[in-house]
Amino acid sequence: MTYCVGLLLNAGMVLLSDTRTNAGLDNIATYRKMFHFENPGERVISIVTAGSLSVTQTTLMRLREAIDAPDASEDTSIMLAPTMLKMASIIGSTLAAVRLEIDEKLSAMKQGATASMIVAAQRKGGPMRLFLIYPEGNFIEATEDTPFLQIGEHKYGKPILDRVVKPSTSLLDAEKAVLLSMDSTLRSNLSVGMPLDLAVIEKDDLRVSRQRRIEAGDENFRNMSEAWSKALRDGFTQISV
Repeated sequence: MTYCVGLLLNAGMVLLSDTRTNAGLDNIATYRKMFHFENPGERVISIVTAGSLSVTQTTLMRLREAIDAPDASEDTSIMLAPTMLKMASIIGSTLAAVRLEIDEKLSAMKQGATASMIVAAQRKGGPMRLFLIYPEGNFIEATEDTPFLQIGEHKYGKPILDRVVKPSTSLLDAEKAVLLSMDSTLRSNLSVGMPLDLAVIEKDDLRVSRQRRIEAGDENFRNMSEAWSKALRDGFTQISV
């Protein structure tokens, strides 16, 4: 299991993902789930993934192969797609095809594989776009009414986003919101784990503006977590029934 979240704000986009893929008493694996494709000044595409590693890794490899192919075109390469809608369609089609192939191989063992992705992107002259790509290849887009998208173990981290995040939220407050959303998830579900990957794409920057790897034991993250716990306890005691 995993938890990934993406925010679409007036000032830019913020992405956060964990790195845990398996959880058990003696079986914990860590893999990066955030990936960036950039042509600085022209376009930026960032992807966070949840689900079967075989599906997500194969999908990303095929996307990279299509970018590097000698016959790459607007119909096959996410870095040449004329619109971000077309880019999302290419990712969705690739994800769906990979999922079906792997499902067929696993069907003899009566097993299945699935995966989903959040894609944050902008091309020169175009607006910022944030998509959630489903395993079947279809997708939805973040809007002003719902400026964030989540995949994986999302229920624990959703309440703070519902209460705090608006399109006008600053990037600094957005970073705080996604980190506290992740903190709530980490406390409630052992299948989500550190380290964490955080990325910020400022509006019209057309590149990943800031990246941060947050390791277990990170002092700033620990202080934020403790301050949030104290604020919740203090708020709880002040409410009358």
